[in-house]
Amino acid sequence: MTAKLRVENVHKRFGSTEVLRGVTLEVAEGEVACVIGPSGSGKSTLLRCVNHLEKVQAGRIWVDDELIGYRQKGGHLHEMRPKEVARQRRHIGMVFQRFNLFPHMTALQNVIEAPRTVARTAEKQAIAKAEQLLDRVGLADRAGFYPSQLSGGQQQRVAIARALAMDPTLMLFDEPTSALDPELVGEVLDVLKSLAVDGMTMVVVTHEMGFAREVGDTLTFMDDGQVLESGSPRDMLSSPKHPRTQDFLRRVL
Repeated sequence: MTAKLRVENVHKRFGSTEVLRGVTLEVAEGEVACVIGPSGSGKSTLLRCVNHLEKVQAGRIWVDDELIGYRQKGGHLHEMRPKEVARQRRHIGMVFQRFNLFPHMTALQNVIEAPRTVARTAEKQAIAKAEQLLDRVGLADRAGFYPSQLSGGQQQRVAIARALAMDPTLMLFDEPTSALDPELVGEVLDVLKSLAVDGMTMVVVTHEMGFAREVGDTLTFMDDGQVLESGSPRDMLSSPKHPRTQDFLRRVL
């Protein structure tokens, strides 16, 4: 299968703290790659590096064989201009733990904002697509509601629709259910499952082991800025090989 995402020996520091220490990861076209690990293991930072919200100190990241955030000349990397990075990000959707919706905009307005301002999509076309996406995430009847009028699960589904509005070829989910009340988790996971059925390539940082087992094609365990184990979700969850993975899963399963 063709690699949609390739992460090669990526290092990231914040001051003297090395958050990513040589991370390598590959996600094939149409795969759902789930990433698990304790808090502070570098999972969220890895996602932020994939769409160049964070700069890497070493290593390389490719999406669709295009180097992300940098241009290589004579063996040296030169950071792209913000406009060029923004062009790359248009193809990489990201959904955060906190929904990050614009509070002064309705659900519909949140979804059409990027297509209108970034992609210069005609308003009528943007609205038609936004209505279709809100229907897809089960919120057709909430298009005129503001974030404060929506539950956490509904806000997160609007955030997913907003990310999909730019027609990404890769979706990144940073613990999309961790800020939700337990009874609202299922409605967000159902949307992710439908995206998986449709063949969307996804990297999902999650604590939902049932989702990883049911939907994930691969499972990667990170700790202390490194990938310690990766493989089939069913195999890893039933018989993890690395002692640290075994210890972590004993605590969360």
